[in-house]
Amino acid sequence: MEINEKMNFYLQDSFLLSLYNEIREAGPLRSITVDITHACNLRCKGCYFFEEDMNQHSSPKEDFEFDRFIEKEKARGTNFITVLGGEPAIVPGRLKKLYDNFQILTFTNGYKLIPYGGFEDMTIALSLWGDHELDKELRGNGKKDVFSQSLKNYKDDPRVIWYYTTTPGRHYEIEHVTEKCINNGNFLQFSYYEDRSGLGGDLCHESGFENVRIEIDKMIDRYPDRIITTSYVNKVATSNSLFDQKWGYDVCPTISRDSSKNEKRLRNEFPFVKHFNAYYPDLESIRRCCIGEDHDCSVCYNNWARITWIVINKKLHMNTLQDFTNWLTTLYVMYLFSGSINLKENTKKLVAIHKRLSSDFKEVDVNQGELKIDKYIYNQPGQHP
Repeated sequence: MEINEKMNFYLQDSFLLSLYNEIREAGPLRSITVDITHACNLRCKGCYFFEEDMNQHSSPKEDFEFDRFIEKEKARGTNFITVLGGEPAIVPGRLKKLYDNFQILTFTNGYKLIPYGGFEDMTIALSLWGDHELDKELRGNGKKDVFSQSLKNYKDDPRVIWYYTTTPGRHYEIEHVTEKCINNGNFLQFSYYEDRSGLGGDLCHESGFENVRIEIDKMIDRYPDRIITTSYVNKVATSNSLFDQKWGYDVCPTISRDSSKNEKRLRNEFPFVKHFNAYYPDLESIRRCCIGEDHDCSVCYNNWARITWIVINKKLHMNTLQDFTNWLTTLYVMYLFSGSINLKENTKKLVAIHKRLSSDFKEVDVNQGELKIDKYIYNQPGQHP
């Protein structure tokens, strides 16, 4: 079967079809990453922004330069921006300009509140690196309890998805930290810490994330309506592998199309996001990828890049119903996380996704022309939540 034939075959499943139709209705994401400012109110240990000296690219002083960038990207067809920094919360005026012109996902350290008024529909990825003690050590210079301040700032805020960066030797904190975030009235996604500052010990990524993966899967089972990732994403991210591909620069899809450093990579056999550029704070310089200029990609644990890696490799996920389900649910979760599909209105589908991925329904060989699907995940036979 050809790819389209296989997709039509798998989409006989009414639940998968409902996910697919929502994604199509939301439309394609033509995305870029923007460092909105070179300044920050924290100096986190291991933050790639400062480890890569990105703050040397100063943001423009004049608003007309910022406005010119907005118009240029609109003309280029950009419709989605991941806003980074520096710290976006300290430049609310420029953040509002991006919000008014694009769909945006804003990453913030949480220490300063992004007001609700004027940003009602913006998705906020709220950084967190561990429970209070560890987070204070890594992000608060041993003095600021950033976690407590963030909990206070964003209590019951429907815009917020905690972006919890887990550490290999602190897997035992995951349950407790997850409970705090969920009980704060927010959603949560997981990422994985890379020890860029060489702190070593239980923070070193070289010890692997197997125990972290186990704990995250437990949290998915416990809070299926609040966890915005999947067991499949968790497996790919912690194993650094996708079928026969091993994670690294040669397969990373979030590379800047207009960076001269990527000329050879753009010509290899592996797919990439064709519209994507990652802009430094000066809004003119383009770095090699979403994380940095010369960083060793083989030890990059950026979760957004991992999700994109899965999504862009649709062809690899066409051999079985399970493979296709893994791909489509990853794409759907990406749209939930980006805000392209309303998260609060689709928590029942999120629960169903987690149930589907944890089920033991039979894989289907598309060449047999037969489709058998467990119906227990639906509220009633033939219906989806």
